[in-house]
Amino acid sequence: MTIADARKKCKSLIARIPRDVLSIAILILASSFSFGLGYLAGQEHHFSTSTTLQKEVQGTGQVVASKNGTKYYLSGCAGADRISDANKVWFASPAAAAAAGYTPAANCEGI
Repeated sequence: MTIADARKKCKSLIARIPRDVLSIAILILASSFSFGLGYLAGQEHHFSTSTTLQKEVQGTGQVVASKNGTKYYLSGCAGADRISDANKVWFASPAAAAAAGYTPAANCEGI
C-alpha cells in the first residue's frame, strides 16, 4: 500500500463520519488530553512542595506556633508567616510542639 492509497482510505473513512460527530470527538479528545496534562502537572507540583517542606523540617527540625493559638506550622508554611515575631514560639520538632499542647495545622502539608 502506498501513501497515496492510505490517504484515500483515510479520506473515505472520514467522509463517512458526519462533520458534527467528528468535531465533537476531536473536542472531547483535546479536552481530555489537556485536563490530563494539567492534572499531572498539578500532582508534580504538589509532590515537590510536600517533599521540600518535609526536607526543611528534617534539616532544621523547627516548627513554630503562636503564643495565642493552638496550631503549629512548619517554618516554611504560609501560616507561620502570618504569626508576628513577638508571638512566635519555636519548637525543635513536631513532637515537642504536640507535647506542649499544640496540634498540627490542617493547611500546612508535610507535618
